[in-house]
Amino acid sequence: MDMSVLIALPVIIPLIIGAISLVFLNNHGAQRILGVLGSAAVLVAAVLLLWYTWNNGIHVLEVGSWPAPFGIVLVSDLLGAIMVVLAAITGFATAIYSLKTVRKRFERFGYYPLLHLLLAGVNGAFLTGDIFNLYVWFEVLLVASFALLIQGGERAQMEGAIKYVTLNLLSSALFLTAIGLLYGMVGSLNMADIAVRLGQVEDPKMVTLVAMLFLIAFSIKAAAFPLFFWLPASYHTPQVAVSAIFAGLLTKVGVYALYRVFSLMFTTEVDFTHQILLWMAVFTMLTGVLGAASQYEVRRILSFHIVSQIGYMMLALALFTPLALVGGVFYIMHHIIVKANLFFVAGMMYRLGGSFELKQLGGLYKKHPGLAVLFLIPAFSLAGVPPLSGFFAKFILIKAGVEVEAWWAVAVALFVGLFTLFSMIKIWNEAFWKKAPEPAIEVPAPARNKALYWTTGILASMTIAIGLFAQPIYVLAEMAANQLLNPQLYIEAVLGGGQP
Repeated sequence: MDMSVLIALPVIIPLIIGAISLVFLNNHGAQRILGVLGSAAVLVAAVLLLWYTWNNGIHVLEVGSWPAPFGIVLVSDLLGAIMVVLAAITGFATAIYSLKTVRKRFERFGYYPLLHLLLAGVNGAFLTGDIFNLYVWFEVLLVASFALLIQGGERAQMEGAIKYVTLNLLSSALFLTAIGLLYGMVGSLNMADIAVRLGQVEDPKMVTLVAMLFLIAFSIKAAAFPLFFWLPASYHTPQVAVSAIFAGLLTKVGVYALYRVFSLMFTTEVDFTHQILLWMAVFTMLTGVLGAASQYEVRRILSFHIVSQIGYMMLALALFTPLALVGGVFYIMHHIIVKANLFFVAGMMYRLGGSFELKQLGGLYKKHPGLAVLFLIPAFSLAGVPPLSGFFAKFILIKAGVEVEAWWAVAVALFVGLFTLFSMIKIWNEAFWKKAPEPAIEVPAPARNKALYWTTGILASMTIAIGLFAQPIYVLAEMAANQLLNPQLYIEAVLGGGQP
C-alpha cells in the first residue's frame, strides 16, 4: 500500500461506503452488511495509520500535490491518529449494536449512510491540517448528526434537535468569523503556517481576541460551561445507538480542536488563555456532575456526565504541563470507550427492563446478572475506581494539578469523582438492586440478544485492559503529549513537505 494514501483512507472509506449504502437504501440486509464491513475497514485503516505514525513520525499528505501552505494537507500526528482509532472503534461497535436495535423505518430514512457520513466528518476533522477545512468537516458532521438526531420525528427529539442545531450553528458562525479575522491577520489557512506567522503579528491583543473566538466556538461544540445545556437536552432523545456514538465522539471533536489550536497556534499568551480554560474546566466539571445528581432518567444522567468529564479534558489543556497533557490524552482514550459503552448498556437496560426511568426499573441484577457486570465495569471506570482505566486517567491529572499547586482545581476534580460515583451507585441501586416493580414487565426473547452482550463486553474488556496494562497506553499518551508541547515538529513536517 502507498503510505501516502493511508492517511486519507479513514475519510475516503466511510464516504464511499455511505454512497454505496444510498444505492441499497431499500435493501436492509445490504445496508447492514455494508455498515459492518465499512466500519471494520475504517478500523483496520485507522490502526495501520496509528502504527505507521508511531514508527515513522508525523505523516503528511498534500492533497492534489499542491505543496503546503498553498494546498490542503492531511496531517497524522499521534494525537490525530489516536482520535481516528477511537472514532473507528466507536463506529464499528455502533454498527454492530445497530443490527439489532435500529428499526427498519429508520434504515429506510438513511440511517447507515448518515452514520458513515458522520464518521467521515469526524475523521476529517481529526486529520485536516487546514483551519478552514476543519470548519468544513465540522459542518459535515453537524449535518449528519442533526439528521440522525431527528430520525423518528418525536416531539422530544425535535425540541432537543432545535437546541442542538441552534447552539452549534452559533458556534459555527463564531468559528467562521474567527477564521476570517485570522486570515486577515496572517494571510494563510494552513495551521502550521499560521503558527509561524502569528509570531510575526504586531498586535498581540488582536491575536488574543481571535483566540477567544476560537475558544468560545470550540467550547460550545465540546459542551463546556456555560454553553453546554444543548447536550443534556438532546442526547437522550434519539435511538440508543445514535446517543452512544454522539456521547463517544461528537464533543471530543471540540476537545480535539481546543487541544490543536491552543498547543500549536495560540501559545504566546498562555497565562491568560489557559487561565480562562482552567476556570471553564472547573465549572464544566461542577455543573455537569451536579446536573447528573438531580436526574432520574438513565440517559440524562449519562448526558450530564459527558459534560463533567469534558471538564477533566479541558483541565489537562489548561494546566499545559507535560504530565497534564499525558493525562488529557489518556483521559480521552479512556472516556470515549467508557461513555459509548454506558449508553449501549443503557439501551440494554431499556430492552430488558422496559424503561429508562430509574423509578420504573428494578431487579435487573437477579434477572440479568451479566448485564449488571457489564454496567459496573464502565460505571466504576467513569468514577475512577481502581484498577480500571478511569482511575489512572484521573490519577495522572490530579498528580499534574498537585505538581503546579492548582489546589482548588484538584479539590474540584476529586469532588466531582466522588459525585460521579454517587450517580453510578444511584443507577445501580434503582435499576439493578431494588426489587422489580409490580406488575413485572414481560421481556420478549429478541431483547436478550447475544450480539449486544458481545459489543458491550468487548468494550468493557478494553476498559479493563487499559487499566491493567496502563503502561503502554501511558507511553503512547506521553509521545502524543510531547508532540503537542513541541509544535515545531508539526510545523516542520507540514511545511517541509514530509517528515521532520
